[in-house]
Amino acid sequence: MPTSENYNPDVLSCLANLSSDEVFTSPQLVNQMLDLLPPEIWGEKEARFLDPVCKTGVFLREIAKRLDKGLQNKITDKQERINHIFSNQLFGIAITELTALLSRRSVYCSKTANGKYSVCESFDAPEGNIHFERIEHTWDNGRCAFCGANEIKYERGKDYESYAYKFIHTENPQEIFNMKFDVIVGNPPYQLNVGMKKENYAIPLYHKFVEQAKKLNPRYITMIIPSRWFTGGRGLDDFRNSMLNDKHLKAIVDYADSKDCFPGVDVAGGVMYFLWDNSYLGKCEFTNIHNGKYNTLLRELNEFSIFPRYNEAISIIHNISSKKGKSLSVQISAQTPFGLYTNFKGEKIKSKNSVAVVSSSGVTYIKKNQIQRNQRWIKKYKVIISKATSEHAGQSDKSGQFKVLSTIRVLKPDFVCTQSYLVAGVFDDEKAAKNLYSYLHTKFTRFLLLQSVTSQDLSKDKFRFVPIQNFNENWTDGKLYKKYNLTEDEIAFIESMVRPMETENNEG
Repeated sequence: MPTSENYNPDVLSCLANLSSDEVFTSPQLVNQMLDLLPPEIWGEKEARFLDPVCKTGVFLREIAKRLDKGLQNKITDKQERINHIFSNQLFGIAITELTALLSRRSVYCSKTANGKYSVCESFDAPEGNIHFERIEHTWDNGRCAFCGANEIKYERGKDYESYAYKFIHTENPQEIFNMKFDVIVGNPPYQLNVGMKKENYAIPLYHKFVEQAKKLNPRYITMIIPSRWFTGGRGLDDFRNSMLNDKHLKAIVDYADSKDCFPGVDVAGGVMYFLWDNSYLGKCEFTNIHNGKYNTLLRELNEFSIFPRYNEAISIIHNISSKKGKSLSVQISAQTPFGLYTNFKGEKIKSKNSVAVVSSSGVTYIKKNQIQRNQRWIKKYKVIISKATSEHAGQSDKSGQFKVLSTIRVLKPDFVCTQSYLVAGVFDDEKAAKNLYSYLHTKFTRFLLLQSVTSQDLSKDKFRFVPIQNFNENWTDGKLYKKYNLTEDEIAFIESMVRPMETENNEG
């Protein structure tokens, strides 16, 4: 245990681990991100840096340290150098009034930039270059035109925080400071509760900050954001397409489990930080971190319509696609396959002309003529899977392995299911259904499904990399590895990523 004489913890390291309500960035992580920038930038007197989402001021503080060292030979007087850096090179926009105060305290070492104890002697105004201005949402038919906030939830007077972030609540972010920035950095707010359907229903926000930063056309952008955009996320299709086709993305560092990056903070699908370089056009150096292992590969981000995060999986996907077969996604049902929602409650006792309904809470019954969708499937064998994945997206077990699929069942004729499940296949005979059931249990299948999963819910498009098979045959991992000519290394990677899943007698 460190003694009081030699232990001097950084308060911002402590703050970074306090809460998952707002994800704070540790100094260590900030410096990993800043390491992506070219080292010569720390010796540039005219370079300007902007953090448009200041929380603790840690980005600006760490940048100041680097500039102080890098400019020693150009501005030899220490105080003159400090005055120049803080007044001419560092700028921030706080996300709340409280974080504005916190940022100024950590950057200027004073609650006011022009105070007696401020490290900089050049400021006349107390806010210095870290601005905060309360912004109101722009309501349009009950929603904010900029961020999508719910008017009922967020129109609540001056006494409460509006969560209308200045940087994204304008069509012209360049007018905020009226100057050109060389580097934009930060850790933006990830989402906003919009007060719909469920209490925790939220929409993503982080992509809007990235898009605004690009509008400013800096030389470099480095931000840390959730990785969910790789393969899914509500309202992220355009952002994903833009990012995957952006040749300026020079480097990405991806944490499959957010807790490896933000200890104690659970961000579904993991997190990633990136370097966007305005002068760079080429492949992206992509590093994935999983279970303590780093793997780096130079990749074309737009090779697929979504982005598989595991570099080791790419050769496996190539092997399978070379067979030019169809994807299993063609036979996976849409959500709510029989028109019965999750909250459906049927009759407890079976009656004439009724069918059994499998839900997450058990089996109840409903009249056959009340089935709204896919009535032709009622008399067939059906293989169903839970719509929710086994793990919270991106998180493996303690050994670093995934189960992926939670529940797989074969339903006999006169059995249907609620929205809690997807139908993975419909068959006239039981043997084919059982063969699909076995196929879904293989590590091979679940590994390929894993490549498209960064959220907790499954949908038919997540099966895009899973090849369809002849289900008159039974399939095992060994048989599949041989069919697709997988190498020993590829097989070993699959085996290391996916844990066994026992087949059970859980037929409907």
